[in-house]
Amino acid sequence: MRVFMRFYFVLFLSLSLTACSLPRGAALMQEVVRETKADSPSFQVIEVTRTELATVAQWPRAAKQTKTYWPKASKGPNSSTIRAGDTVDLIIWDSNDNSLITSPGQKSTEMRGLTVSPSGAIFVPYLDDVVISGMTANDARRNIQTRLTDISPSAQVQLMLRQGLQNSVDLVSGVTSPGTYPLPSRNYNILSLLSQGGGIDKTLRNPQVRLVRGSKTYSIRAEALLSDHARNITLQGGDTVIVREDDRYFTALGATGSERIVYFDKEEITAMEALSMLGGLSDGRANLKAVLVLREYSTKQVGTGRNSPDLPYVVFAFDLTNADGLFAARNFDIEPDDTVLATESAVNAARALFGLIGSAFGLANAASGN
Repeated sequence: MRVFMRFYFVLFLSLSLTACSLPRGAALMQEVVRETKADSPSFQVIEVTRTELATVAQWPRAAKQTKTYWPKASKGPNSSTIRAGDTVDLIIWDSNDNSLITSPGQKSTEMRGLTVSPSGAIFVPYLDDVVISGMTANDARRNIQTRLTDISPSAQVQLMLRQGLQNSVDLVSGVTSPGTYPLPSRNYNILSLLSQGGGIDKTLRNPQVRLVRGSKTYSIRAEALLSDHARNITLQGGDTVIVREDDRYFTALGATGSERIVYFDKEEITAMEALSMLGGLSDGRANLKAVLVLREYSTKQVGTGRNSPDLPYVVFAFDLTNADGLFAARNFDIEPDDTVLATESAVNAARALFGLIGSAFGLANAASGN
């Protein structure tokens, strides 16, 4: 009997030591906040309540946040103007038998493939360079015909315009039919372009529409563009439109329904919505008193007073066992690159220890019976 009592004692001692290193999927709350008691803590812990939420809301956005802009809508005359790089075809008709323009026995002459020069002109025989840039096709035809009057009063001009790259836009991705599209008029807007390209791909997550115009890039959520007529801007020649998924994300760790990278599926996500996207908290593992959001600020954003964090690394802690913590989580915005961490319940570790002890005593009793 003494042998088995000694065995029980040694087994209990070894299991107690083993419990300290039991494998767990998340940290205990006391492990996370232990750093705050250090003489020089490396991160700051904020227990988020509805009262504290008002203060945190005044803090700057995290370092990697960037502002997005969208140009104002504008309209021009309902026509397409000629620009450098466009191609013009001219047919000049003249019924005069002694015309300088047409060959003997012919009533017309054709001049095809006239490229509008960088200065906005085309070369027409007997007229030299004729500036037509900025004109509509009809205005350019009248201008050429008027100038030909001194040479051949009966001449009539027919003009066909083929728009070049400066009078077209590129629709790069995120639609059924990407490609280069000519501008049919100066009122051609971005929604018309997206529609002509087959519409935005419905499989895209929270699609973003980006406009590259010269050296500037603008961005807007597709939902905002579709819902606000004032955002439906007029396109300009040389514009590039890109439709792509929202690439912002946060990371989920610990005793949640899943541990993974989670992409934003809408413009703003609260802490409560983030937990819902993860499938909730793990039953029996998660500590509802300590759901954490880890965030990193730039060194320039800290230490400037009450409206800023004290340290670059901040842990926001939520107690979901009371209404105050629940409402705070409903109104706390997750930012890109945040980490949502559900800490491990201490009860879970204790249960594992007691289970091991129970199993050990069962084995010992079985050995004693033999």
